[in-house]
Amino acid sequence: MENFTTIIKFILLGLIQGFTEPLPISSSGHSVLMKEFLNVSTPALSLEIVTHFGSLVAIMFLFRHDIFRLIDESRLFLFKKEKQFQKKFIYLCLLLLATTVTGIIGLYLEPIITNQLSAIIFVGMALIITGLLVWIIRHLNGNKYDEDVTIRDSLTIGIAQAFALLPGISRSGITVIAALLLGFERKTAIKFSFLLFIPVTAGTILLSINDFIHDEKIIALFIPYLLAFLSSIIATYFALKWFIHLLTKGYIHIFTYYCVILGFFIVLKELL
Repeated sequence: MENFTTIIKFILLGLIQGFTEPLPISSSGHSVLMKEFLNVSTPALSLEIVTHFGSLVAIMFLFRHDIFRLIDESRLFLFKKEKQFQKKFIYLCLLLLATTVTGIIGLYLEPIITNQLSAIIFVGMALIITGLLVWIIRHLNGNKYDEDVTIRDSLTIGIAQAFALLPGISRSGITVIAALLLGFERKTAIKFSFLLFIPVTAGTILLSINDFIHDEKIIALFIPYLLAFLSSIIATYFALKWFIHLLTKGYIHIFTYYCVILGFFIVLKELL
């Protein structure tokens, strides 16, 4: 019975992480809420690595054509000097610039967030902020595309992404919001946001790989970890497709209602 309960718990954690990762509702915030309200503690950092890796696999699969084209055309510009591919190489560099900015700011923000801003009431407040930001951009659809991304845009989105370290601030939400406020077309904003997710998440996983390797529970819990990984892939895949559909069709405001209602409920519960 204990093994069955563990398997269910790991599958649940994988589904929650996978489903909330691409949506503008904060996967980190829901992780904190799950621990608080459902009395479920994350078994180890390794589980977070596994579920995030599942999300990474799903996102890379959905954007595989963009990734292959970006890498191939950047290679042709660098090594074959084919200048018609210069803009793709610049786009790749701007993604890496935004990633670097996020990483640098994150190094300074993470200790503060971990020590002072991870309380449940702050998660509620951050969810309300996320919901209000989603409401502000609900009708935005600019006219800037991949080739129009500038250094300023890259820096701005990179800085915005760093604030997603706050539980309750959605990474996908804040980066898409920033891109739309900068005047990008919706599909362009989505693509930049989720291509940006890839190096950031891959870097985080690589930095944590030592903890994963030395986790004594890996072998004993191989099946639960595997199921959490697969659950995360499946949930991320369908959630991201749903998010892309809602944003492009102009229905993203439904996440405002969810975030604000949940956020107010959390804040009131903590204050009363």
